[in-house]
Amino acid sequence: MHLDVQDLRNFYYRSQLGRAAQAAVRKEVLSFWPEAQGQTVAGYGFAVPFLRPYLEDARRVIGLMPGPQGVIAWPQGLPNVSVLCEETSWPLETGHVDKLLVVHGLETSENPGALLEECWRVLGPGGSALFIVPNRAGLWSRSDRTPFGFGRPYSQSQLESQLKLNNFLPLRHATTLYQPPSERRIWRKTSMFWEALGVKMSVVLSGGVLLVEATKRVHAPSGPGLRETVRKPLEALKPKPKPEAKPI
Repeated sequence: MHLDVQDLRNFYYRSQLGRAAQAAVRKEVLSFWPEAQGQTVAGYGFAVPFLRPYLEDARRVIGLMPGPQGVIAWPQGLPNVSVLCEETSWPLETGHVDKLLVVHGLETSENPGALLEECWRVLGPGGSALFIVPNRAGLWSRSDRTPFGFGRPYSQSQLESQLKLNNFLPLRHATTLYQPPSERRIWRKTSMFWEALGVKMSVVLSGGVLLVEATKRVHAPSGPGLRETVRKPLEALKPKPKPEAKPI
């Protein structure tokens, strides 16, 4: 079940807790992708709060929002780059996306396998996708006061297994949002402390959000192909027999 786009906007842009979550997750996204110079960057779900750092240098930025969620114009004060789309049929050419960010998309999908097929389709050679989902072991997936409390939470092994089943190769992973998902003043004032502590003690503390970066896994051709036509490539180096002399 997808959340309503207005609820997502209000959380990330109009609540203190949402702005803190946006800052923490965006910082982690930038640690994976520091820049996107001349590249095509797309985000699916409600990824637009984390795409802003790429607006200046990327060749193209696209915010894809699923129909059941709804769409808002983004970014404010600049030409709109967000578009409403079907969950498994995006208005993008095959293999043209360099960086794909999926936030509030995979865990709320009723057909995650088909969604991952669409992610695989649009991603270009050498491109990478970053999937951000609620952490099953974290506090944020247990509270419905934030968008990370809805949908299907994942463990790292569950997410990576699903990616592998859909021809993705997981590369790196991280967790963030160690601060409690609470609007209470004491937690808001100490949010940076909890994030710093969580990074140092990630073995003990569970972050509220998982991030897994993956790339396309392309299978080698199984047919004979070129191997059949070049079975004996060195024959071209053999000297050709001289033609027999014709009688006069």
